Amino acid sequence: MRAVGNRMARMVVACVFAAACASATAQSNAQPQAEANAQARNEKALQAGYVETKELLRLMDKDKNGKVSKKEFMTFMEAEFDRLDSDKNGELDVEELSHVQVSKHTGGTIGR
Repeated sequence: MRAVGNRMARMVVACVFAAACASATAQSNAQPQAEANAQARNEKALQAGYVETKELLRLMDKDKNGKVSKKEFMTFMEAEFDRLDSDKNGELDVEELSHVQVSKHTGGTIGR
């Protein structure tokens, strides 16, 4: 169970990172080959995390329509942020982010 939570947490971070990388790659004036290589790496990473992505979608999809609305996504992420913000200062530091685990039961995080 804890291993699944760790995989989910890593997948969330990887998806956010991959989206940021894709955005940065698209906006840069880098050579076409460098862009193609970055895109291929991003696609490979996304394919590797497909199963975990489906599980994360299932956790966020409260109305069970097979999609995650902005409201569902923001509700999930707000709950995650609030749970991780152990000192309740409205900011996450490295220490707080280093203990990320997603719970299959509540859709929130577990353990720290």
